[in-house]
Amino acid sequence: MSPLHRAIHARAGELAPALAAFALLLCLFSGYFMLRPVRETMGIAGGVENLQWLFSATFIAMLVAVPAFGWLNARVPRRVFLDWVYLFFASHLLAFAWLLWRIPDPLWTARAFYVWLSVYNLFVVSLAWSLLADVFDRQQAKRLFPAIAAGASLGGLLGPLAGGLLAGHLGAAGLLMLAAALLLPTLLLRRWLMAWRATDGAGRPGAETEPPERPVPGNPFAGIGLVLGSPYLLGICAFVLLLTCTSTFLYFEQARRVAELFPDRTQQLRVFSLLDFAVQALSLACQLFVAGRVAQRFGVTALLGAVPLLVALGFLALALLPQFAVLAVVMVVRRVGEYAFIRPGREMLFVPLGAQRKYRAKNVIDTLVYRGGDAMSAWLKTLLDAIGLGAALVALVGAGIALAWSLLGWRLGRWHERGITAQEVGP
Repeated sequence: MSPLHRAIHARAGELAPALAAFALLLCLFSGYFMLRPVRETMGIAGGVENLQWLFSATFIAMLVAVPAFGWLNARVPRRVFLDWVYLFFASHLLAFAWLLWRIPDPLWTARAFYVWLSVYNLFVVSLAWSLLADVFDRQQAKRLFPAIAAGASLGGLLGPLAGGLLAGHLGAAGLLMLAAALLLPTLLLRRWLMAWRATDGAGRPGAETEPPERPVPGNPFAGIGLVLGSPYLLGICAFVLLLTCTSTFLYFEQARRVAELFPDRTQQLRVFSLLDFAVQALSLACQLFVAGRVAQRFGVTALLGAVPLLVALGFLALALLPQFAVLAVVMVVRRVGEYAFIRPGREMLFVPLGAQRKYRAKNVIDTLVYRGGDAMSAWLKTLLDAIGLGAALVALVGAGIALAWSLLGWRLGRWHERGITAQEVGP
């Protein structure tokens, strides 16, 4: 075994697929994080006081997109489903590039791009992880997912760096075209991974899995029914809703503080890029050297339960000392914890499930439930601000939510570790 095998806990024959999955996430996140600072500045351009409307518009867009996703999922074999969706989004990136080239700085184009990129991000990432949960079996996922997730963090480092270096030469329209081009290698990687799945992965001879040559059956709303009929999936829904509450509270407070302290748009872009760089660098280190060992020794339970507890302590620190430096640290801890620990752990929860739940139910949770939680949390944050008791009240409410999030994470982890029963999964 090579040192790289040992570093990522890969067994014989698993290094190549792990690297292919790593590269797939690297391409996706390089393109997304190249555009993320652009989205953040566009959100502030319309006024921080209007962000809850953008969150609500994103949720409404999800209400339209999820049934369309389900309709296509029932008609396209899942082995090529990713190709169809990614090419569809690549065409949208090119369309926005044309708009930004023709109309460089319109407010409504900025708002439309903010909403669209929020939809795009969740769909392409959710589908990528659905593919990986389909390719690797339960034991492979437990060993390899933390290291594979490092591809997302490396993309999060390279994307802003490339965007900063190329923005002056390509402009926003050129960056969108480059992000579209980065989707193309993922199609080749998907093809290779599905071929490996059939021989050595979750679909190898003797494994009881559904063949990927057929579409995932069901009507456009089947994913919602699967979620509502499963205590286990409803638990994951609640976990995601609590995650979005803490995330949105911190996001809104960050946007408000950045707008107050850094009125210049260039300064705002620099602050967001610096925070993104810090988050991705720390996430990459944790994914390569910490998360895999935690998963091996303590299981999924530790991945899902420990970070929310740290976030609860961070909210309490904010209540006592509401300074931007403290907020930045708490924001970095939450995002590093989500990328390095919670995201791999959350994806492991879907590995034992069938194709319908991996593609349909998972997509509903990752997109509709996630953005619904964003919208609900945005209006809750607006209500708390309207009460007029300041950031301390928001921080205390956030601490309570984070504590409930931690307890549910421990519960879901125990469910997964002991094996999910048919009654818990649902019909």
